[in-house]
Amino acid sequence: MTPETAQPAGPSPLRFGYGTNGLADLRLDDALALLADLGYDGVGLTLDHMHLDPLAPDLAARTRQIGRRLAALGLEVTVETGARYVLDPRRKHGPSLLDPDPADRSRRADLLLRAVRVAADLGAHAVHCFSGTLPPGTDEATAWHRLAEALTPVLEAATAADIPLAVEPEPGHLLATLADFHHLRHALGDPTHLGLTLDLGHCQCLEPLPPADCVRAAAPWLRHVQIEDMRRGHHEHLPLGDGEIDFPAVLSALAATGYDALTVVELPRHSHAGPHYAETSLPFLRTAAARAGSATLGRLSSAPTAPLPNGVPSAPLSPRLP
Repeated sequence: MTPETAQPAGPSPLRFGYGTNGLADLRLDDALALLADLGYDGVGLTLDHMHLDPLAPDLAARTRQIGRRLAALGLEVTVETGARYVLDPRRKHGPSLLDPDPADRSRRADLLLRAVRVAADLGAHAVHCFSGTLPPGTDEATAWHRLAEALTPVLEAATAADIPLAVEPEPGHLLATLADFHHLRHALGDPTHLGLTLDLGHCQCLEPLPPADCVRAAAPWLRHVQIEDMRRGHHEHLPLGDGEIDFPAVLSALAATGYDALTVVELPRHSHAGPHYAETSLPFLRTAAARAGSATLGRLSSAPTAPLPNGVPSAPLSPRLP
């Protein structure tokens, strides 16, 4: 059965995590203990110098130690690769998979290969990655070719390790939208282990569909979910409740797809107050999920529907969480 024809497994209890890129001022062991104490199900572990440095010596040994700690705390994990300066202290997210210099592209691909090995050792749900921005003077056709070429060995490693590689559409990047993900998927021949990281704030920011409809459209390829609040047209990660996202509707859609990996809060620019936002985000999400499962879903038969751009009715509208 292909992803396009596979049927959702039905409503599934959601499991929430918090990203370590939003806890950058804490030692990793302290961050993991905090999340376990607060009741999170897991963690989005960003490979970075302040936590699990992917470039420092003895990576395998340090990974095993963290794996034991995760197991002791009962935390699941997804490996994320969005560290700003882990490869280059002068270029945010540089080098990328699109850089003109093959050696630079290779450095980024090597980071992803390391991430696959870490994910395999930790038993992670997926490895997250993104394309990078279009370099000056590079046309899009060339950039897409570079992206596919650079990801091919990473996908081979992910396939061998049976770890999904979950590409994230990122505003301002070459691969910015769900449509761009499908462009890459088809260019690579629709490999089984190529999946999608869906950032729900990014859906609110720039996708033509509402976030809940993005979830339904992306369901067959969904391997990792990031969540925060956001406003239309503004790529700014906001604390939950500070933007425009209808969280009960989004979480209802996500549960209905049967998605069973982590939904990870991503607030990297709020790391200065990371423990506070970790503490407040989980009850917010649990309240929204409860409303999605009771008040919202209980009124499915009578709630109004909103038309999608192609004229197909969406799921019933849900109230925003205050």
